[in-house]
Amino acid sequence: MTRGKWESVSDFRVDVETVDEHVAVVSFERAPRNYFTPELIGMLADVLEELAGDGRTRAVVLRGEGRHFCAGADLSGAGDGADLDIESLYGHAIRLFAQPLPVVAQLQGAVIGGGLGLALAADFRVAAANARLAANFAKIGIHQGFGLTVTLPRLVGEQRALDLLLTGRRVHADEAATLGLVDAVATLDQADETALAKAADLAANAPLAMRAIRQTLREGLVDQIRDAVAMEAAEQRKLFQTADFREGVAAAAERRAASFTAS
Repeated sequence: MTRGKWESVSDFRVDVETVDEHVAVVSFERAPRNYFTPELIGMLADVLEELAGDGRTRAVVLRGEGRHFCAGADLSGAGDGADLDIESLYGHAIRLFAQPLPVVAQLQGAVIGGGLGLALAADFRVAAANARLAANFAKIGIHQGFGLTVTLPRLVGEQRALDLLLTGRRVHADEAATLGLVDAVATLDQADETALAKAADLAANAPLAMRAIRQTLREGLVDQIRDAVAMEAAEQRKLFQTADFREGVAAAAERRAASFTAS
């Protein structure tokens, strides 16, 4: 494995490692819980687009450094959301869905909210046994985002998606595999190897055929994501203004049950 240089921007870092020429590992870090920003998602999109055009890379492993994959957006200081550039965030998210390389997301620790949306932008997911996944938006008084309106029911079916979104409940790795949220579960110390093995299997196939098959199976997905994130952003903007959103974020930060008032 040849390690690339970390590129640091503001408070996050992104790294690319090349494995056996045709597999790249893209790692990101924004301590302590890998909360994303529009700039971070934009850089991930930049990196994947560059890898797709380099003539060598055929598959990618996407991973978060440290204890967690990604806990979504940090909403603790969001206030009424006026300063959150969600349109830019989701514009970059669309680019992740549009790029042509197959991606294996390697999950550990928190895969929460928008972090789950990022995981579902990948084609496959390998979860360490300690991974916990949640579409916890209803628990903090906000609408789901990052295209989960499309990707979650597409992956697990409408009824299971309804359950996960309306309850906001946490799902551990084994149940996630049963639901179809993840494709494989590994011990924490074997998650790297398992994700790399999956990417290597993909990279061993004919690259033009693989891209064509993937494009056919994902026909119309980018347009669906584009429409979904426009609706998600509009609903989020409305709900940012509510007392329930402020209460939900405060309750999550204080690790207590929220007291919602429908206001």
